[in-house]
Amino acid sequence: MGLVILVVVIAAAFLAGVLAPMDPEQQNIVLRLLPPGTEASGYRFWLGTDELGRDLLSRVIFGTRVSLFVGFGAVLLSAVLGTAAGILSGYYGRAWDDLLMRITDVQLAFPSILLSLAIVAILGAGLRNLVLVLAIAGWVGYARIARSRVLGIRQLEFIDAAHALGAPDRHILWRHVLPNVLPLILTIASFSLGGMITSEAALTFLGLGVPADIPSWGGMLTSGAQYVSVAWWLATFPGLAIMLTVLAANLLGDWLRDALDPRLR
Repeated sequence: MGLVILVVVIAAAFLAGVLAPMDPEQQNIVLRLLPPGTEASGYRFWLGTDELGRDLLSRVIFGTRVSLFVGFGAVLLSAVLGTAAGILSGYYGRAWDDLLMRITDVQLAFPSILLSLAIVAILGAGLRNLVLVLAIAGWVGYARIARSRVLGIRQLEFIDAAHALGAPDRHILWRHVLPNVLPLILTIASFSLGGMITSEAALTFLGLGVPADIPSWGGMLTSGAQYVSVAWWLATFPGLAIMLTVLAANLLGDWLRDALDPRLR
């Protein structure tokens, strides 16, 4: 079920130009804040309109592109960087381990939103910079979890057996250590997707994330929160889109964890 939902969301992102009934940036103040199902100007607004009279359905469909790019891109980059650093730190230890742990301690001392603001202020706003910023802010969690897992794995008998058979370190890391770490990383990554999307919303709200002229679920959720008392649909439908995508990622992550965990075979 999670895979089906993700396929539908990804397909909507690729086919947004075909599926969206209207231009997501077409404004008409006369039609502002129409409730879902309202028919006006010869067209039915199935999800209503926003504060500028734009079709909310079209904006939600086009918002999949930005939100998926930022969410999946930041999760993938932070997971790869953090897992690689954590595995190497836990496996080799000594000076490399001490250096990595001090770096993570320093970074964890800063609030993630403050660190993101500082990096965005240096690199500038933009989608790619936003993905890089969120990845830099999120790699620490993966590194610490991967390191703690490897510290326990490297003491087990099958690692000693691989060493005794003359297996090189790269073979041990790839064939024995990574498969035992990957299920846990996949589970954490699936839960991190929602946090990345909402972090994009926070930075967008502060003017340092996605430009206002580009529709994104986080941006719509932030702007819709200001009209909850008079137009509940502005925040509800982007929020439902985020919820379904995160739920699908969690379900898929749980399945992958069970399928890839060597301890369950």
